[in-house]
Amino acid sequence: MDATSSRIRPHDWAFFVEIGAGILALVALFRGKLTWTLGWAALAVAAGVAARRWSLRNRSPMPHGISWTLFLPRGPHSPRNLQRILQPRPGERMLEIGPGIGIHALPIASALRPHGVLHVLDVQQAMLDDLERRAARAGVTNIAARQGDAHVLPYADQTFDAAYLVTVLGEIPDELAALRELRRVLKPAGRLVVGEFFLDPDFLRLPVLKQRASEAGLVFERRAGSPAVYFAAFRRAD
Repeated sequence: MDATSSRIRPHDWAFFVEIGAGILALVALFRGKLTWTLGWAALAVAAGVAARRWSLRNRSPMPHGISWTLFLPRGPHSPRNLQRILQPRPGERMLEIGPGIGIHALPIASALRPHGVLHVLDVQQAMLDDLERRAARAGVTNIAARQGDAHVLPYADQTFDAAYLVTVLGEIPDELAALRELRRVLKPAGRLVVGEFFLDPDFLRLPVLKQRASEAGLVFERRAGSPAVYFAAFRRAD
């Protein structure tokens, strides 16, 4: 993964077309324009298929240039819903992979105070810079940011009480390697939460995620949300 690239990926463009065409299809439907509805809907489907194919061919992080999209409403992936399944406790040491600008990191870090720490790892330094600026403005001081690659986590074995990723795992070229690394850095009773959203071109279906996690030595515990938009909780197999 290129830590310095800000180039918008082909599947990002296709995703924007998919969303735009979907909105126009709904507008045409409400206006009773059936032909236009079908046309826009067909374009939305075609763009969605193209986005998925390009994503599989070029797994890479969402570029910093479109980080503004992270401010959009999270719906089922809200920080509150993440906290419900992750259950952060004061004093714990946690890890977030791919925190972006910190939409989830800031509330999770706040839940770990006064003595807990949230470590965040992102391949793009620009994302970490934004996160640190937002944390400083919010008075959140217990975030330890580090640039790095999820394939080789720069942490010792059995370091963390919990870890999580939200719409990030599908961007990592070798998902299995990343999951094995996460298992390695989790304590024996540690927990892992993975969030996925079907409109994301990097979406991982839950059955696929379960299989990858099992190969990495993780056991599925429960799901929050629907198969299309979910948080999935895992623990170490041992």
